[in-house]
Amino acid sequence: MTQPSGPLAGIRIVEIDAIGPVPLAAMLLADMGAQIVRVARPPSAGVGDWEDVGGDILHRSRTVTYLDLKREDDRARLLDLIACADGLIEGYRPGVMERLGVGPDICLARNPRLVFGRMTGWGQSGPMAMRAGHDINYLSITGALHAMGAQGAPPLVPLNLVGDYGGGAMFLIFGLLSALLSAQRTGQGQVVDACITDGVASLMSLFYAWQSKGLWTDAPASNLLDGAAPFYRCYACADGRHVAVGCLEPKFFAQMVEGLGLGHRRYDQNDRAGWPAMQADFEAAFATRPRDAWAAHFADRDACVTPVLAMGEAPEHPHNRARGTFVQRGGSAQPAPAPRLDRTSGAIAEPAVADIADLVRRWA
Repeated sequence: MTQPSGPLAGIRIVEIDAIGPVPLAAMLLADMGAQIVRVARPPSAGVGDWEDVGGDILHRSRTVTYLDLKREDDRARLLDLIACADGLIEGYRPGVMERLGVGPDICLARNPRLVFGRMTGWGQSGPMAMRAGHDINYLSITGALHAMGAQGAPPLVPLNLVGDYGGGAMFLIFGLLSALLSAQRTGQGQVVDACITDGVASLMSLFYAWQSKGLWTDAPASNLLDGAAPFYRCYACADGRHVAVGCLEPKFFAQMVEGLGLGHRRYDQNDRAGWPAMQADFEAAFATRPRDAWAAHFADRDACVTPVLAMGEAPEHPHNRARGTFVQRGGSAQPAPAPRLDRTSGAIAEPAVADIADLVRRWA
């Protein structure tokens, strides 16, 4: 196992293999230098475990070991590793770790400083805790899904960035690191109940604040940031591709209007009665040129107009290239570690396989 560098170097975390938020959370922590051992089921013959779909990226920067947690001897080996760890993260339904014999009570008895991070969709308690679900279901009870889409149409199906990764992985990381800091001060670990519905509700704080002040209507496509405003939405261009327009402030709105050749019009940006006509003007203007022509046209203007890039295009965008937002590994692009630190920045390491007994010796 290579010794990682980065701001989390020296932190040891056991990751119980899972799907959804857990592998992304572990990837981000490992990119920042945490020493993470991913405990996975034994792979099928001849198939490398990190070669599964997404594994070459989501499983990067950490070591995998194979255990069958239904076997008593493998559970004992896992507990030996947990005894040397700072944290553990898992994504089973409530009660599964307990039934396997490696629940929080047992793990904290072996290691009182351990932070036991639990990641679920519905949480460890509540009437839906034991129900199946996926990202779209978790969003549906928070008010977030209802706000996405057009009036009179079903809500749009968002990428699982909002639930799994925003409300899930990021809140798991936040809870884990908060509890690790507490354990360093107090010597006492604790259980982190990271729940996607809780996290997404927290992410909705701004909109609930606006609603309480009468600044947000509880109907899709009727507010400032949900596609209703003609100056905060996407437009089709002559080649069928799109640009994103986000000129909320009057000075940026003025530059966008001028850039479209509509400076002779006298738009009242905040007059909702005029929004349909304004949108029609913008649609007609953007339809006259291809996307990349508009991108070049607005490149030096503070008009908040940018091209909507496909995933295959994003790594080649000049800004992304200049910052190294994507890196090439194994002949394909993948996101670089983020955020950046000026003294102990993160890095990507190759995945590795290790025997559990060897890992316990190294961590002991």
